[in-house]
Amino acid sequence: MPMKSFNSLAKTLALALCAVHGAAQAEPDLPMVGNVHAPLSVALPEIPEGGWFTSAELGAITTSGNTSGTSITGKIDARHETANWSHEFVVSGFFKEDEYEDDEGNVEKSKSAERFAASAKASLKLLGEGKRAFILGSHVNDRFGAYTRYSSVSVGHGSNWFNTGDKSLDVEIGPGYFAGERATGDDESGLTVRGAAQFRWRVSPSAYFAQSVSVEKGTSNTHSVAETSLSTKINSTMQMKAGFSARNDTSVPAGKKNTDTQTSLTMVYSF
Repeated sequence: MPMKSFNSLAKTLALALCAVHGAAQAEPDLPMVGNVHAPLSVALPEIPEGGWFTSAELGAITTSGNTSGTSITGKIDARHETANWSHEFVVSGFFKEDEYEDDEGNVEKSKSAERFAASAKASLKLLGEGKRAFILGSHVNDRFGAYTRYSSVSVGHGSNWFNTGDKSLDVEIGPGYFAGERATGDDESGLTVRGAAQFRWRVSPSAYFAQSVSVEKGTSNTHSVAETSLSTKINSTMQMKAGFSARNDTSVPAGKKNTDTQTSLTMVYSF
């Protein structure tokens, strides 16, 4: 992908953040600017019925000189609440392009990462306090991954195991189905059992730690995703976030590694 495409993508994401800001109806998850040292909460933000809470993050690295290249990562996470249902929609992307000189001194460009991911989740709240039934669908396109395409759908039960005010743990489990295409071009599909957990911890009044793990066990492969992040509050709507994610498949084609990792530093805007 040419460098102009990366610059255009960054501008488009920035304009999207500005455009949706005016439509936000939910209160922010963080304290007001005038109370910068007020503590964060591990609880998800309270959203009025019919309201939305959205967070968008963007990070980019451009290097020049002996090593030239560009990488961009972005994510939008939107939640919508009604009396009986909670909906969550997540879209993310990661791109990396390197620039180098060949033996004849010509400038060449090589793309080394291109991944798009999207998911949608609906949770029914009528199972008691802290309990829910859910249905989740997700899709990933990863041009350089062991699976170039991976789609899954699952249903199940989720519950909040504990919430101490500064620490919280949510767990989900249920059956599912996946369909994917390996890097070799072979199609694969089958039934799965999915388990997931998310731990949140208010480390300090201005720092927030989150750890999530998701495992889908199938007959031919076990697909796992783990994400770790530490967020620091800047003001009532902005955070600086350091993150690490790992994706693992137990069965991969020859020449492909089992685990892909990503380390990022992004700005997060909540509205």
